[in-house]
Amino acid sequence: MDYAAAWNKIGTGTKTARSFSADRINKVTTATGRALDTAAPVCAPFAARWDAEADRRTKLRTPENLKALIAAQRVNTSARSTAATASSQRKAAKAASKNPLNGGRRAARTADKAARGHAKVARTDLKTARRNYPATMRQLAVRAHAAHTIPAGLASYVMSSAEHWTMWPAGTSLSLIGLNVAALAVGRRKVVADLDDAMTAEEKRLASRLDPTYWVPNADARGLSGTVPTPAELTAAGLVSHVRLDDRWTPKGFKAKTDEIRALLGARTDLRVEVKHGSHGDRATIILRTRSASDGITLSGWKPGDCWAIDTVTGETIPVPLGKRMLIAGTSGAGKSYSARPLMAEASEPIDHRLVIFDRKYIEARNWKHRARTAVELDEMREVVQELLAEGEERLKVLPRGEDVITISPERPRITVFVDEMGELLQDCKTKYEDEDGKKRDYQDVIEGLRTIARKYRAAEIILCPATQKPTLSGDGHGLDSQIAGQMTIKLGLAVANQTDAMTVFGRSDWPAHDLPMPGYALLFDQDKGPKQRRNPIKLRFMSPKEVIALPSRPIWSRSSVAPAVPAPAAPLRLVKDATPAPAPAAAVPADLTDNQVAVLKAVQGGTSTNAEIAKAVGINPGSVDRAVKALIKRGLLAKDGTTIRVEVAA
Repeated sequence: MDYAAAWNKIGTGTKTARSFSADRINKVTTATGRALDTAAPVCAPFAARWDAEADRRTKLRTPENLKALIAAQRVNTSARSTAATASSQRKAAKAASKNPLNGGRRAARTADKAARGHAKVARTDLKTARRNYPATMRQLAVRAHAAHTIPAGLASYVMSSAEHWTMWPAGTSLSLIGLNVAALAVGRRKVVADLDDAMTAEEKRLASRLDPTYWVPNADARGLSGTVPTPAELTAAGLVSHVRLDDRWTPKGFKAKTDEIRALLGARTDLRVEVKHGSHGDRATIILRTRSASDGITLSGWKPGDCWAIDTVTGETIPVPLGKRMLIAGTSGAGKSYSARPLMAEASEPIDHRLVIFDRKYIEARNWKHRARTAVELDEMREVVQELLAEGEERLKVLPRGEDVITISPERPRITVFVDEMGELLQDCKTKYEDEDGKKRDYQDVIEGLRTIARKYRAAEIILCPATQKPTLSGDGHGLDSQIAGQMTIKLGLAVANQTDAMTVFGRSDWPAHDLPMPGYALLFDQDKGPKQRRNPIKLRFMSPKEVIALPSRPIWSRSSVAPAVPAPAAPLRLVKDATPAPAPAAAVPADLTDNQVAVLKAVQGGTSTNAEIAKAVGINPGSVDRAVKALIKRGLLAKDGTTIRVEVAA
């Protein structure tokens, strides 16, 4: 037998056993430490209150208060002795005489009453002195536990016998003592926050203040006692901490303390601090938006296929919601125009899409003339609206049975109607002007037409997208029209002026668009998604005016450029009644015509046949052209069939 080999095996086995035992001990120690770290936040409020009370009592135990207590005890002892002597004397006087009016009895009665009053005052002073010089928390705990430990021990002794020991009264009392000691020890445990190395200096500072070891001792000064947060977790959107609330708190009440939470954390003023309901009724969640999932992602410029926005929390990309009626709201400087341009670029890029822009501020429409049908004057808008209404009616008439929406094609494209600054258009359309015939008129028919487009022509793929700075639904015509706003299935809220505007946009108060940073951040509400809404802020792509102008040209929509959807009607009237499309013969011009009327008449004689062609030929405002044409028709010098204008020549 090889004894050396056997001995080596025994030694190796011993070493392996020792190593295994050490590993198990390390694992148990680690697990125990982790469990204690987890329990520490739960016990921390109890330990904090204990230590705060102990500190308060220690501060009161001064030599001066001790002297006052000793003096009060001495006075109380003397007063009790005097009261006892006076009571005895009163009893003796009462026994010595049966007459209640006897002088001795009366004197004894008065002395007894005075002694009892003095004893009562001394007893009250003693209580005050004891409060001013209280027992320490340790002394108080010993007295409290002795009050139940001694009776419990006696009960166990009385109820026990040699055969059957009944120790549960004493065991319960000892368990309470152990629970008290353990809760203090765990609650005082210093849990070192494990801060992620990927955190910035600001995030590490905020995470250290969200740690229970900092939060619990300092919460009471901010009116947040009874709340215990978990150590902060670093996410793509910033720091997240789940807060346990005691029976004094509700998540709603905790949310109302957002300013106090910000102060306790020492967070900068412009840092978004969100407080939401937690997983249970006694939980809340604090989210510090120290970072965004869109950080480092370039969202400038546009090319086909680019996303329109990105979710700042999840990093999910969001495409342009083409084919859906959208309301865009944002105060001045929120990035409304810059963020809407990628939407308009997408809406005018495919061969089966066309873009129409109404712009009373002139600026945006000017950049899109090579890709969109633009209207800036009210007369132009009236003309375009009439064309859109005619197009919509025509499309609805040919919509196949069983279909909800027409099929778009290059011949019948989807038309996106973007209204820049709806509030200006509403105000201008309700303003009355005096026509050449002296009657006062307005352009409310333009708004009525847009209402019809919003209500009726979704199935015809004519999509209205209004934008406004002040989304207040009011009777004076500013901001938004209620009938149009009610049809918007998607609502994009950039930073708005106040909570009232945010509620007007989304129809609910818990979508805080007024708290969004500027520019380019928004909240997106999609009615079709129901309760599964995206409530995270999104960051929008943006385009500069120069980038818009640099885009390639695209076909411009008009009724005359679209193939008819029904059998073609008879050929439209030409400029004159001749068989060939030759200019009308010159006619004598009446001397009483205005300069505008003369210019319009000569332009029609020269071959123009629509208001837009006349305005371009003579350089006159479209509104003035329309009024001049109406006056010439009334005089019998011109005739109009639909949109075609011709010279009226006698047969």
